[in-house]
Amino acid sequence: MARQPRVDLIGFHHVANQGVYKANIFATILEKEKFLSIVCKACDTYNIILHDYCIMDNHYHLLLETKRENLSYFMRQINGNYAIYFNRKQERSGPLWKGRYKSWYIVHEEYLEYTIKYIEYDPIKANLSFFPADYPHTLSAAILGTEAIIPCAQKSLMIEKYTERELKQFLQSDLTKDELGALDDEKRKKVTHSKTGIKTERDIPLDTYFRDLHSKEERNCAMQKAYLDGYTQGEIAKTLGVSAALVSYCIKKLH
Repeated sequence: MARQPRVDLIGFHHVANQGVYKANIFATILEKEKFLSIVCKACDTYNIILHDYCIMDNHYHLLLETKRENLSYFMRQINGNYAIYFNRKQERSGPLWKGRYKSWYIVHEEYLEYTIKYIEYDPIKANLSFFPADYPHTLSAAILGTEAIIPCAQKSLMIEKYTERELKQFLQSDLTKDELGALDDEKRKKVTHSKTGIKTERDIPLDTYFRDLHSKEERNCAMQKAYLDGYTQGEIAKTLGVSAALVSYCIKKLH
């Protein structure tokens, strides 16, 4: 999926990265713990709060809150320092990461809660556990288990907003299909910053994508472009007067 340019604004960010060629760069408990120690050190340096995390064998998810416009510096530090550690440990050279990183800015509180569930349910989707807190390398596992909560997550919303009982209840169910679709749509919207605040918006009106088209191929390409710019499949289908199934078929060709 194409992504909007990375945003360095103050606020909440969901960030993720993966090992090059999907390599298992966090294969051991020691490696996962080392990465989290690097994250906490960078959080202290850049005044960032870690609200949630999930460390899998070949990738990670972090939910961060920045107080300054310094996310890119933070990410450079954690990815760079872990690459140095891992390459020395494995006596290897070359890139460790698939790319710089993926990031999504979170504007609305509703999507903040969706993102927590998205991160916590990653191990379940990989068939590694049956309940989020059962997988040991997530924040919920530390909160609801016996392990110490790492320093940079002490002020997490998962701790300050929920009691342990409420957190268990919140995590009882994964995102619904509609919630997952809404989160995906939100991730693809352009984030803008002005004197009136931060908001998500589309670059151009939806009907503009479909002017002066002379073939089905051009129409299908226009549908894909509108989708990548943040419009939902339902909005596209309604504007064109076509079925949702046709739009879905065109969008699937993107992946």
